[in-house]
Amino acid sequence: MKFQIKHEIKGRMRVHFIQRRMTYRQADTLLYFLHNLKYVTSVQVYDRTGDAVICYVGERQEMIDKLRAFHYEDVKVPSGLLENSGRELNQKYQDKLFNKVIFHYARKVLLPVPLQVCYTGILSMKYIWKGIRTLAKRKIEVPVLDATAIGISMLRGDFNTAGSVMFLLGIGELLEEWTHKKSVDDLARTMSLNVGKVWLKQEEQEILVSASDVRAGDKVVVHMGNIIPFDGIVTEGEAMVNQASLTGESVPVRKAEDAYVYAGTVVEEGEVTVNVKEVGGSSRFEKIVTMIEESEKLKSASESKAEHLADRLVPYTLLGTGLVYLFTRNITKALSVLMVDFSCALKLAMPISVLSAIREASLYNVTVKGGKYLEAIAEADTIVFDKTGTLTKARPAVAEVISFNGQEPDELLRIAACLEEHFPHSMAKAVVDAAEEKNLCHEEMHTKVEYIVAHGISTTIEGRRAVIGSYHFVFEDEGCKIPVGMEDRFRNLPLEYSHLYLAMEQELAAVICIEDPLREEAAAVINSLKKAGISKVVMMTGDSERTASAIAESVGVDEYYAEVLPEDKAGFVEKEKAEGRKVIMIGDGINDSPALSAADVGIAISDGAEIAKEIADITIGADNLYQIVTLKLLSDSLMRRIRKNYRVIVGFNTGLIVLGVGGILQPASSALLHNASTLCIGLESMRNLLTD
Repeated sequence: MKFQIKHEIKGRMRVHFIQRRMTYRQADTLLYFLHNLKYVTSVQVYDRTGDAVICYVGERQEMIDKLRAFHYEDVKVPSGLLENSGRELNQKYQDKLFNKVIFHYARKVLLPVPLQVCYTGILSMKYIWKGIRTLAKRKIEVPVLDATAIGISMLRGDFNTAGSVMFLLGIGELLEEWTHKKSVDDLARTMSLNVGKVWLKQEEQEILVSASDVRAGDKVVVHMGNIIPFDGIVTEGEAMVNQASLTGESVPVRKAEDAYVYAGTVVEEGEVTVNVKEVGGSSRFEKIVTMIEESEKLKSASESKAEHLADRLVPYTLLGTGLVYLFTRNITKALSVLMVDFSCALKLAMPISVLSAIREASLYNVTVKGGKYLEAIAEADTIVFDKTGTLTKARPAVAEVISFNGQEPDELLRIAACLEEHFPHSMAKAVVDAAEEKNLCHEEMHTKVEYIVAHGISTTIEGRRAVIGSYHFVFEDEGCKIPVGMEDRFRNLPLEYSHLYLAMEQELAAVICIEDPLREEAAAVINSLKKAGISKVVMMTGDSERTASAIAESVGVDEYYAEVLPEDKAGFVEKEKAEGRKVIMIGDGINDSPALSAADVGIAISDGAEIAKEIADITIGADNLYQIVTLKLLSDSLMRRIRKNYRVIVGFNTGLIVLGVGGILQPASSALLHNASTLCIGLESMRNLLTD
C-alpha cells in the first residue's frame, strides 16, 4: 500500500494513505489490521483525510514494512465488525450537529425578519403540540414546561428567545440521541457473537472446524456450557437454553427436536445438534440492539431518580412562575423563572454520564451490560473470587502425567484429551493443549460423553466405562479404587499441583498434574480493592483445602472456602445479600454461573465459559485483574460526577431564578444561560472519567 509519512516523532507517526477516497469499510479494516499488530499500542484512522495516527513500540522499519505490505483485501475481518463498527453513525451525527449550528446562524443572517418569524412559529408548533399531548395524558412533565416557555415567548413577540430555546433544546436532544445510540451500539457489538471454533457433525463423527467454514445446511453439535453459534433447527438432542442476551429472560428455555434456536444463546444443560439456517452475524446484532432498547437494563437507579425528579419539579416551576407574577405583576420576571428549570439538565446529564461511563469502560476492554451495574459496583462492600482461572492464571498447563495402570503417560494424556476437548473449562483446555504440543492425535474413540457440572466427565471407551474429574467425583461419587500396590505413589503425589483424576472400569488409571500458577498481580489487586472501599474479600474454590489455604495466604483474602460446589457459592452470595451487603462475584467457569447470577454484580473473565459470560453483568479481559480495580475506580468516579451534576444544576439554576426575580436578568438571557449551562453540563458529562 502506498503511503506518505506526514509527521513523526519517536514511537508515533501520522501517515497518509495515497488513494482517491477512504471508505468507512476500508477505514475499519485498516484500524482492525493495525490494532492487531503486537507492537502497536494505539491507533486512530480518519476516513475523511485518509490518515492514520499510530503509536508503537519497537523498530520503526518494522512498522513501515507492515504498512507497505498492507492491502485491504488481504485482511480477514471478523463477521459483523465492519457492518456495525459505529464509524458511519458517528459521522452522521457529527454532520447533523454541524449542519444544525450552521443553519441556525445562517438563517439569522440571511433570512428576512418576517420569514424568520414564520419559520420560528412553524417550528414552535412541534414543541407546543408535544406539551398538549402530555397534558392530555394528565401529566405535567418536561414537555409541558418547554411548550409553556416557547408558547408565551411567541405570544409576547419575543421570537429570538423562542428560537434560542428551541435551538438549544434541539442540540441537547441530538447529543443525547447520539450518545445513547452510540453506547447501545457499542454494548451490542461487545455482546455480539464471536465464535472461533465449532463442532461440525460429519456422519457419526464430530470435527472441530473454524466457524467461518460452516455453511447453511451443515449440522453443528453444541455441548453443555457452549454458545449456539448459528440460527437453526434442533435435529437431535434436548437442552435447556439461556436466551437472556436476546429476550432478557433469565429462566432457560427447553429446546428439543424441531425447535428453533438462535445464535448467541447458550446451552445451560444437555446437548443439541443444530441444522444451520443462517450463518451471518447481522441478525444477531439487530436482535441485541432491540433487546437493549426495549429493556431497562441500561438504566441505573440514579438515572431513574433523575428522570422522576425532573418530572416532579415541573409543577413547582410552573407554580413559582405563577407566584412571581401574582406578587410582582411583572410578566418579565415571571418569564425569567419559567425559562429556567432544573428538569432539562437533570434529564440530559444523568443518562449521558452513565452511557459515557459504559463507553469508557469498553476502552479498558471491559464490557458493562447496563448502568445499574456500575452503580452497584460503587456501592459494593463484598467481593467473591473464584480461584481457578480468576486468581490463578487463565491458562493452566499440564506439568506431569502419572500412570497408575501401566499404560504410557502419553497414551493416558491422549485419552484424557479426547474426553476433555468437548468442554469449556481452563483445566480441560490445559489437557487438550498438552496433547496438541506432543502431537498426540485423539480421534473420537468414545461414545456419548456426559458432563457433570463441577465434578467431571463420564463416557464409554471400547466398552469400558471411563471417568475424569475431581477427587470427589472419581472416588466418592463413582466409587473408583486405587490399584493394588499403588497406594504409596498416590500418597506421594506432588503437592504443588492441582490434580485431575482419570479412571477406567472403576480403577484409577492416571493422575494429571496441572500447574495452576497464581497471577502475579493478584495480591496487589486485592490490596487495591480494599483501599478502594471493599471491606470483605472472599475466595471460593472446588480445589482442596491444602491448595486453597496456600493461595488465600498468598493473595491476602479475608476468608476462603475450599471444596465447594456451585450451589455453595450461590448460597454464600445469597447469605451475604440477606445480611445487607452488596456483593460482586468474579468467576470464569460453568460452575460459577449460579453465583454470578445471584450476585448484585456478576463479573466474568473474557476467555471463560460462554455461559458464564452470558449470565454475567460485566465481562473483563483475561490479561490481568487490574481491570477490576479500574472498574471500581470508574464506578466511584461516575457516582461522584452524578452528585456533582446535581449540585451544579441546582446551584446554577437557582442563581438564575434569583437574578430573574430580582430583575437583573431578562427572560432571553435566562433562557440562553440556562440552556447553555445544560449543554455544557451534557458535554462535560461525555468526558472520560479516568485520566492516564
